[in-house]
Amino acid sequence: MDDFTISNPEYVWLGLAALLALAELFVPGVFLIWVAAAAAVTGILSLFIDLTFAGQLTAFGLSTIIAVLGGRRWYLTHVVESDNPLLNNRSAQLIGKTVTVVETVSANGGRVKVGDGEWPAKGPKMAKGTIAKIAAVENGILCLEAVDDPDQVTAAATS
Repeated sequence: MDDFTISNPEYVWLGLAALLALAELFVPGVFLIWVAAAAAVTGILSLFIDLTFAGQLTAFGLSTIIAVLGGRRWYLTHVVESDNPLLNNRSAQLIGKTVTVVETVSANGGRVKVGDGEWPAKGPKMAKGTIAKIAAVENGILCLEAVDDPDQVTAAATS
């Protein structure tokens, strides 16, 4: 029985690089592009140097480490500014909003209406129907503070 051999391993590595780069388009947020770069480097090295299979795997492993660490450094030094930095942090978006108490709130707990849902809340003693302001969010629990002038909030909400 013959050993399994590939006559042109450089094309396998370059093909793998292309597939990984394509996969990056369909799986965003993953660092496949850096692994694709490592596969491309391995393919290019295989074009010019006759590497054994173990040598190819070693080149791929080292290239992957270098590419991922280099990519990580690049992302840390090239921060992408967002026009909505709180987009994926719904609880942080709630800070400063006014809510209506639906279950008496105390330091031990309670519930408030936020949009069309209810959230657990805590804060100073507030009766059902009281308008409150969200001061912070701790572990998914809204920390409330009393609103100085509830008439002002109601007028602002209706206009």
